[in-house]
Amino acid sequence: MNVKTDDHLLVRDFLSGNEQSFNILARKYQERIYWHARRMLGDHDDAHDIVQQVLLVMHSKLNTFNFSSALYTWIYKITATRSLNLIKKKKLKKIFTFSPDEAVDSYGYENIIEDIEAKERFLRMEKHLNSLPIKQRQVFVMRNYDDLPYEEISNITGKSIGALKANYFHAIRKMKELMEKK
Repeated sequence: MNVKTDDHLLVRDFLSGNEQSFNILARKYQERIYWHARRMLGDHDDAHDIVQQVLLVMHSKLNTFNFSSALYTWIYKITATRSLNLIKKKKLKKIFTFSPDEAVDSYGYENIIEDIEAKERFLRMEKHLNSLPIKQRQVFVMRNYDDLPYEEISNITGKSIGALKANYFHAIRKMKELMEKK
């Protein structure tokens, strides 16, 4: 038997109620999850947190695995998405938090102004994002925040790639127009 078949059998066994099968999968993949997250994040603690998140998602969402690919492909997508989300969250946190006392000395006045402007742009963008029609907003978020390719968005939404590209084009154009207005 190959790895794909073994994994699929373990998934089916878990879905039929055997918790031990999930434990086998978790032990089998936790190190690979860790190292993928560690390479993306560059931090042991963050990678460890991602491992925990991915294992929780696996446990609760394994019933959504469709058996058309290798299990690790599915796990890899979850790990990559969680890691990218953490990177974005940390970047935003860095933009939104700074100590005024130490910021001027070590960070520089120009950088503080840039951070404030970036925060203002982000808040304006969030406000304008909510004004987009739902189909445009959905594809905009999936492409820009989740970094998903059109093929994956198509699988998730059931929309054609052409329709997604059209919605994305209109979303980008509208966001650009809204962001240029003061």
